Amino acid sequence: MSKVELRAAMRRARKSYVASLDSSERETRERALAVVIWPLASQARCFAIYSPVGSEIDPRLVTSRHDCPSTAYPAFTDATAQMTFRSGLCAEDCPVGGVQPPPQAIAVIPELVFVPLLAVDPVGNRLGQGGGHYDRALPALRTNGATLIGIGWEMQRLDFALPADPWDVPLDGFASPSGLEMFS
Repeated sequence: MSKVELRAAMRRARKSYVASLDSSERETRERALAVVIWPLASQARCFAIYSPVGSEIDPRLVTSRHDCPSTAYPAFTDATAQMTFRSGLCAEDCPVGGVQPPPQAIAVIPELVFVPLLAVDPVGNRLGQGGGHYDRALPALRTNGATLIGIGWEMQRLDFALPADPWDVPLDGFASPSGLEMFS
């Protein structure tokens, strides 16, 4: 399958999976994700997560601890702008969907980035939404030494290789409610 076909199939599969969860089970699974990613997040001076849209797993429960390090979120000045990260709470609509910190929030370079995805393969190749926002941001984050961890539901971890383009940056690991897998 092409990336376009895989995206469509994975969007359908993720939506169907989440629809099969009642609200209590979804919350339980998202709390389990927070437990899984906390050991990594707690060691970072600044880590980045995202505000979920639709059937994406919600990573924000990891920030509910009183000893949580600085947290950053993707931010855009407009839908075609380069993605940056700003610290603080999401308080305004994001031009590419979801919410983001306001423009006056401090821009940061996170050392740990929890990356949303549609799918990930056994070596860390990520299938994103197709907008290219993370594809354009990940090379600079990697150059700055950031650890890149994909997060999602267990069903998003595929057992076969995804097509990878030359600009794709492999992830260092994948976290789901069931645990953390680091790629070599």
